[in-house]
This record gives sequence, structure tokens and C-alpha cells, in this order.
Amino acid sequence: MNMGSAKILVVDDDPAIRNLIIRFLTQKNYQVESADDGQSALKMFEQFNPDLVILDVNLPDALGYNLCEDMQGRTDVFILMLTSRADASDKKEGFLKGADDYLTKPFDLQELEYRVKAILKRQRTVTTSEKQPIVYNNLLIDPVRREVKINDSLILLTALEFDLLHFLASRPGRVWRREELIQNVWDYEYVGDQRVVDVHIGQIRKKIELDLSEPCFIQTVRGVGYKFEVGA
Repeated sequence: MNMGSAKILVVDDDPAIRNLIIRFLTQKNYQVESADDGQSALKMFEQFNPDLVILDVNLPDALGYNLCEDMQGRTDVFILMLTSRADASDKKEGFLKGADDYLTKPFDLQELEYRVKAILKRQRTVTTSEKQPIVYNNLLIDPVRREVKINDSLILLTALEFDLLHFLASRPGRVWRREELIQNVWDYEYVGDQRVVDVHIGQIRKKIELDLSEPCFIQTVRGVGYKFEVGA
């Protein structure tokens, strides 16, 4: 997609921060709408159908974590969360709810632009070879519909979870270090804790594995990273 045509919803109850982000992204030719609380955010979300939501964690009437989960349950929208807290547990909570990235206030506008571009790059056109469904035993991954099924039952994944699973399944047997997965799936030099990969792998396993103690599909290679194992 043309990044300049991307639709971004900015949700923050601080008018100074909200207006700053709106002006900056508008100057970068994005289509931008905004909301200052959870209720108006959900209403605008339905009307605007954004590609990306920049979402503050603390809103007057809602927690951004819960809004993130709600929005991810409706579409495969990307979520960039904003917070004034740099605590690792806060970030983990956001990622568990489906957030694609995290930015701590105060932040530099150039860093915001960098992260927005990186997230939206994941919407690149699927190539012909990547359009083919991937089937392993009872697992089906459809990159065109962006659907995952186990025994014909639809499995709900966040946008990032789908991208990560599809990337691994497209390259069975290959062992990937965490930093390699971040570079390829997150699509930029992530500067945070690389254990964010572990969080998302854990969430995917909960949804597609029958036995978490002995996963069939995504294998841990101790001291290295992860691989998708066809014959596991």
C-alpha cells in the first residue's frame, strides 16, 4: 500500500500530545482522525476503519490495553501504544493484548514516524509464491485471507501473531535468532527487549498447540531462538 494513503487513528486524552501527533502525521500525508476517550475511539474506529491506531494506555474511561484487544478482535488493525511508563511489565501487558509496538512518552517525532513506517510496511503486497495456503497436518495458514485454522476451526490471531507464524511456517526447519525475527517480522531495528519475541511466540502456542509442554509446530532451540518444525 501507499503509506501516504494510510489511515491512522490517534487516541489520547492529552490535547497537546494528540494535536501534535495529528499535525505531524498530516504533514506526512497520512489520513488522520482522533479521539480523546475510549467510547469515542471505538465509534471512530468503526467509522474510519484505520490501518493503524496510536493508542494511549491511560484514558479517562478505559484502559488502552482493553481497547487494543477489542480493536484487534474486530479487524487486523495495527496498534502502536503510548505510555508514560517505561516498566517492562506494562509493555508485556500491551503485547499480550495484541499491540504491535510501544512508544514511551516523551518521544521524538522522528522516532514516531520511524515506527509508524515500520509497522505499515508489514502491509506490503503478498507475492505470488506467498499467496499459497500453508498446510501442515491439521494446521492451515491462508496468507490472502490472513486466516489460521486448526481442524477447520478458525483461530483468532493478532496481526503481528499472524505475521510471525506465517514467516516461520514459510521457512520450515530454519532456526531463527530473536534479533533476526525482529528484523524480518517487525521489519526494523527494534531497540527494546528482544524477549518481546518470546511473548508473542507464547501467545501463538496457546492458540495452535495442543500441549504447551511439547509444542508440535514452533520449536524452541535453546540458546539460539525458534524454528517451525514440519515433522514434529
